[in-house]
Amino acid sequence: MGCGVSMNARMSKSEKAIKAAILIQRWYRRYLARLEARRMCTWRIFQSIEYHNEQDQLKLHNFFIDMMDHIGDPGPVQETQERSRFPVLLQEDLTTGVKGTDKESEEDVASEYESISVPPEYTGLRLHFPLTVTQVTQMVEYFREKKALHARYAIQLLHEARKRLRLMGNINKATTGVLHEITICGDLHGSLDDLFVVFYKNGLPSPETPYVFNGDFVDRGPHSVEIALLLLAFLLVYPYQVFLNRGNHEDYNMNLRYGFIKEIIIKYKKNASVLVKNFRDVFSWLPLATIIDKKIFIAHGGISDTTDLECIATLERHKYITVLMPPSCDEDPLGILTGRERIDLEWRQVLDLLWSDPRGKLGCGPNTFRGGGCYFGPDVTGKFLKENDMQLIIRSHECKYEGYEFTHNGQVLTIFSASNYYEEGSNRGAYVKIGADLQPRLVQYMCTSFHTEKEMALSQRSERLSIIEKAAIVYLKEECYANKTALMEAFRQMDPSDKGVITLRNWIETMTSVLNLDLPWRALKNQLVTTPDRDLVYYKSLFETFAVSHRFKETSFTESMYRCRHELETIFRAMDKDNSGFISMDEFEESCHILSQHMNTPLPDDVIKDMAYSMDFNHDGCIDFNEFLEAFRLVDGDFKRPCSEDT
Repeated sequence: MGCGVSMNARMSKSEKAIKAAILIQRWYRRYLARLEARRMCTWRIFQSIEYHNEQDQLKLHNFFIDMMDHIGDPGPVQETQERSRFPVLLQEDLTTGVKGTDKESEEDVASEYESISVPPEYTGLRLHFPLTVTQVTQMVEYFREKKALHARYAIQLLHEARKRLRLMGNINKATTGVLHEITICGDLHGSLDDLFVVFYKNGLPSPETPYVFNGDFVDRGPHSVEIALLLLAFLLVYPYQVFLNRGNHEDYNMNLRYGFIKEIIIKYKKNASVLVKNFRDVFSWLPLATIIDKKIFIAHGGISDTTDLECIATLERHKYITVLMPPSCDEDPLGILTGRERIDLEWRQVLDLLWSDPRGKLGCGPNTFRGGGCYFGPDVTGKFLKENDMQLIIRSHECKYEGYEFTHNGQVLTIFSASNYYEEGSNRGAYVKIGADLQPRLVQYMCTSFHTEKEMALSQRSERLSIIEKAAIVYLKEECYANKTALMEAFRQMDPSDKGVITLRNWIETMTSVLNLDLPWRALKNQLVTTPDRDLVYYKSLFETFAVSHRFKETSFTESMYRCRHELETIFRAMDKDNSGFISMDEFEESCHILSQHMNTPLPDDVIKDMAYSMDFNHDGCIDFNEFLEAFRLVDGDFKRPCSEDT
């Protein structure tokens, strides 16, 4: 007793070194685990808000459908119809391209671009048709310099692409060879730099380097026009080596909200209407799927338990200007109930191909997360592959941290090619190569200033994650502000004495129920609110550090406008028939009334008028709607999200 020797004293130097190494390794693993937990939390914020916005878009589109279904009929939308022709105009947008596609003569379509003159002083790229490989290569270099193609050549290219697409079937058939592999790319979403990285690493499309581009070329990113034009140009030059599948964003309704039409307006101004119409028609003619060597099925979203390749191969795909609604009964040559059922069946086939997601749960059910398509389980995948004698489904549609993900026991491969999708450094991009052995070979990349050839240092990884985390918190704060009134009412019900404090459990339940976002609120609380102790929350602090900067008086109306600003933009884009980027005072008021009916929330006429006049900055009777949207920008005392130009 008292004379023993401690364990450390008896340890040799080598034993101490081993013990120290084990402790360091344990610390390092814990640190990596914490980084991964933070990354997963950030990822859930981005993805939850993205899919929540898609649900809002689908709800608005269903409201549009209801308006069109009741044109001229008495009912809940009669007041809005008496106020405007919006439902009729929207119906024309979603059917004119369908009806006119087959009836318009080549001369009528050609006149659209022949009437646009190219001035002699124009020094940009000039195209001559039929296109050559040299010209398309010049397009690549021209777009690399961030230059826009002249409207005449853009419209003529779309015209030629539509003629080619009309000759193609609904399902592409591709074959591998001993000397070449087929490269499959996923979502690009207007990220031209990512496309150039793929071309740099893998080579330009050619007979020796065939490609399948699996949809979602446009929306969200700043160079959607250039990507769409470039891929269509390669299709014209290599019609048997370049295959384009339609994605859920090659859709007029989605383009109204997610930026593609806005991009066309900014870049082409007075010719924007013609370009919008031609892109809308071309997208409706894109094939729906591609099959490689009869063994690999490629579609943008996925499948369902009712997917029927024979039905898909024979349906009239160009009727679907938007996939979010079935063609009207007028498009049914039979004009009877069985014809209506057939149209609905075909529509579900297309919707499931473009909108569905795989899940680990068995069976097939509604895709409640997105609001469209379905969830399909491993049993649905296995049955589809067995019935069609195939071995793999390749799909896109979902951003993945590594750029790809295998699910359903390796039978489903998700490929996503837009790196930095949510924020700089948020995810890698990837593409997959398929050779004669039909084994997928994956290539990853990241088009970002953070990228180095060597593995990042630990401090750099932590710094990058912190930047992405802050951006995710700003997105989340925007959702909180958009629902400020509902959140405060719920908080006050739990705080009858108005002390400004509620329990952490009540705060978590309120945030989940009001925002309808299933997030790890306990882990996020320190970045959103202040806490006097671990079990209490100062709920009012949720709104203390940020607000929306605008010149209007803070009312429940301005909050409603902020919450539904994206829906209002969609209504405006549909109403802006000349695609000028401006609307009249009356059109703005009309948009607000339509939004009011969609929200089932009254918006006072006098308040709408006051807001409209306050936004008419130069008093010319028109409103620049982009300025209106920019006015409703979140101002955060801790972190400001960069504007689109900076990004």
